[in-house]
Amino acid sequence: MQRRSPALITRSGVRRGRGRGEVEREIAILKLIEHPHVLKLHDVYENKKYLYLVLEHVSGGELFDYLVKKGRLTPKEARKFFRQIISALDFCHSHSICHRDLKPENLLLDEKNNIRIADFGMASLQVGDSLLETSCGSPHYACPEVIRGEKYDGRKADVWSCGVILFALLVGALPFDDDNLRNLLEKVKLGVFHMPHFIPPDCQNLLRGMIEVDATKRLTLEQIQKHTWYIGGKNEPEPEQPVPRKVMIQTLPSAEDIDPDVLESMHSLGCFRDKNKLMKDLLSEDDNQEKMIYYLLLDRKERYPSHEDQNLPPRNDIGKSPELQVVCGDPPRKRVDSPMLNRHGKRRPERKSMEVLSVTDGGSPVPARRAIDMTQHGQRWDLTVDNPHDLQPSLQ
Repeated sequence: MQRRSPALITRSGVRRGRGRGEVEREIAILKLIEHPHVLKLHDVYENKKYLYLVLEHVSGGELFDYLVKKGRLTPKEARKFFRQIISALDFCHSHSICHRDLKPENLLLDEKNNIRIADFGMASLQVGDSLLETSCGSPHYACPEVIRGEKYDGRKADVWSCGVILFALLVGALPFDDDNLRNLLEKVKLGVFHMPHFIPPDCQNLLRGMIEVDATKRLTLEQIQKHTWYIGGKNEPEPEQPVPRKVMIQTLPSAEDIDPDVLESMHSLGCFRDKNKLMKDLLSEDDNQEKMIYYLLLDRKERYPSHEDQNLPPRNDIGKSPELQVVCGDPPRKRVDSPMLNRHGKRRPERKSMEVLSVTDGGSPVPARRAIDMTQHGQRWDLTVDNPHDLQPSLQ
């Protein structure tokens, strides 16, 4: 049986500058992704101020800490992790989802040392041939076009990040590093790095193809999965694959037949801001990406219906619990499916964002280390760090 966090979770903190819309987008994205190597979203709880995400519990910690402990990995072990990451990322991209913040801190390990990609807070849906504009991620792992503030293909940005991660796994250091942020960004834009001699020649070829400044020449996930180093030895285990989901795309008779919960999830994804166009696309007789995403979300809702917990007493009775009053004055309740939700355009009250990764057996939150995040405002980079003197200490 898969473990999860308990129903009531103490908060681990609020991410600075992160609004409700971004958290709702992350929730919608996690509903679209069901893959063995992606952290699973179980439930959402909420009160007047906060959202609580109940996620799959994994006990192995961050890949970052594992790498710090071991120094560097053997090519065989690095390939195991890398193949699991690429398998999950390929699934995400096939559902038009780009992660945009791939780094060892956002890669968790389960009890069997298998990867779970986590933290989709910066993820975005990239529909069709459109390009993304928001410069985000961590400078050490961000690609040159993101740092230059150009429009970019999120899939190619993810490939660059995976190349940097693979280099870090094999070398125990980063290909681009500098104590001065401006110098670091210049190094990334140039894309010149030292390739250690102990990296196998075919892996060197793979790394150069992924950490390629020219995005048009950068390897695709399809090319990576056909590369000789990626294929590896005969006795190496294949990454676990998701259970195939057969979703039938149908024609919706009228606007009244559109599920309001699913429609709200699609709005929160951020790429369907034109509500009239979205409704028109959903009611179209032709197959399109909007309908595919709609039916994937509807399938998720039908397979995992969210009803009020039957074993919980009414809210007034819960509020009398002294333990819960210490944790939060307004005890959270499970977000439930409601066919009338937003039927007339009514929105939920504004809530602050809440991020919870997991809870240990003892009930205390498992903290998540945050590396530098960046958001571009003109030509200026705003950096947020937990400890400015502790930036990637073991990978410098």
